[in-house]
Amino acid sequence: MSGQGFMIQYQIEGRQVFIQIKNQICDTPEELISSRLFAEILKRAVDELQNKDGRLLSIFGRGAIKEENLKTLTEVLKYLTKMPVDMVAKVVGQSKSFMKDKVLLNDFVEYLYNYWRSFTRFIICDSEGDKFDKRPFRTFNYTVENLTRLVRQTYRDIQENIMGSHPSIYRQVHAGAEAAVIALPKPVPYTGQYKILGSISLIRQLFFYPPLVIESGVNKRTGQFERIEENPIDWIHPDKDDWIGYPLKSGNLLIVVYLRKCFFQMGVALSNLFEMATDEDLTRQPDAVYFCGVPAKQMKHIQKQRTVFYEDKKASMLVGAISDETDYDYFGYLKKMILTLHNVRKIEQGEMPFHGALVKIFLKSGKEASVLFIGDSGAGKSETLEALRAIGDRRVRDMVVIADDMGSLHLNANGDVLGYGTEIGAFVRMDDLHPGYAFGQIDRAIFMNAHVANARVILPVTNYAHVIQGVTIDYVLYANNYQHIDEDHPILENIAHVDDAWKIFREGAVMSKGTTETTGMTYTYFSNIFGPVQCKQQHDLVARKFFEAFFQKGIYVGQIRTRLGIPKWEQKGPQEAAASLLKLIQST
Repeated sequence: MSGQGFMIQYQIEGRQVFIQIKNQICDTPEELISSRLFAEILKRAVDELQNKDGRLLSIFGRGAIKEENLKTLTEVLKYLTKMPVDMVAKVVGQSKSFMKDKVLLNDFVEYLYNYWRSFTRFIICDSEGDKFDKRPFRTFNYTVENLTRLVRQTYRDIQENIMGSHPSIYRQVHAGAEAAVIALPKPVPYTGQYKILGSISLIRQLFFYPPLVIESGVNKRTGQFERIEENPIDWIHPDKDDWIGYPLKSGNLLIVVYLRKCFFQMGVALSNLFEMATDEDLTRQPDAVYFCGVPAKQMKHIQKQRTVFYEDKKASMLVGAISDETDYDYFGYLKKMILTLHNVRKIEQGEMPFHGALVKIFLKSGKEASVLFIGDSGAGKSETLEALRAIGDRRVRDMVVIADDMGSLHLNANGDVLGYGTEIGAFVRMDDLHPGYAFGQIDRAIFMNAHVANARVILPVTNYAHVIQGVTIDYVLYANNYQHIDEDHPILENIAHVDDAWKIFREGAVMSKGTTETTGMTYTYFSNIFGPVQCKQQHDLVARKFFEAFFQKGIYVGQIRTRLGIPKWEQKGPQEAAASLLKLIQST
């Protein structure tokens, strides 16, 4: 549902509110309460009370609540921003029923305020012709900050005029918009049928108040991304008013994610995970485009998982698409499709994508080591790194994250193995982090489904310069989360022969922690269903080349047993793995 008000347009999609502006937003409480958006929020709030026969409906008196009752209440609220409740009763006709019980009226205002804040609220600044993108901070300050101030001011003035007193405690909650973007169409050099994408606005700057808490339809990802033989661009008909683009860089690749409004909040979360592309980046054709939130009716012919991609060899473009069905309303689908597209392109370029974490460790002794962990979700890669960060204060000078989840390997002219990342952030399970770590980073965090199992947090962990600088690999470790430690299975075990390493890494064994639909022991080709599985024959050739290079260059190849998949070892296992790794680096 959409509408217009004072200087704004708005759209409500489920529990999300989008406020689109071209110049200014409401300046006064009267303008705010007079807006069509306020009228719709008031009506929805009253409808919800009626559905549960809430006691607050008593402010309307007896009988059915009609449109004129809502209009009268709106007038009452306007005057309550200016004068005490007793005077309002004399000014606004037919308003006495609202004034009979001041405490009840005050409770209704509190309910209405909280009902508004129960929505995830976004501002989209339409920059076309207005150059908002040239003065972003001033734009965000004028829109987001002003709306927040105005909503709080209106709420407080009304309550003070009802109760005749000032509160002793003021809580500065984010009462306006939680996030805002500046967006405009950009002349991306699309060719052929992709030219229709040129009219869709692209996000150029983004603002949000952390911690941002996002709720999605589901809390885990299922299945994998299927390669199809038809181009989604042939049956997707993107309406420029319903879609918005988020151009990002995954490693050195340019990918434009086109988001339907229904999935927009997940797009905001991308800001903590991927580097946003610059205007200069957008002067070349993207390596891939991804349509997130395609109407289900446009994908009804896709019988299997409606998470698909197509390789347009003629245009040298990968095209991903995912349905808007609730089953796909989860950030993992957004992130992993982007990485699948990245990995497929890297395999085409003769590089080896990896599902793992890559970090450069600087010891106080002067030693440096670039360590690559490879393993499936829940194997303990990120957890071991966080444990290393926690225990290494006395011996570790610094740790630079190159890749937290996905990356790629490249062979230079000298045969050296160089590692690159894809993301500037991490999307991790809160339960697997060091106690209190996520809340120690709360001033930067985006929380996903924080109240349920598999709750996640998205945190920035590195900068883009580190992601793409390329580091020489010193250690390659398979993250083994399922084996107990004994004499034959040490925490760190060196693998002496390339064939033995090839078998372990290729088999991809892991004890699933339920972060996807799998449980128990699972086996995934190179622990990576995001590209290698879809290109297995080509990937085998590429990967074998790199494994032989590991041993030719004397790189340490082995297993690190994190025990993250073993009950009661979720914290201690990664801590002991981190301690053993630190000892190995110091001794070699």
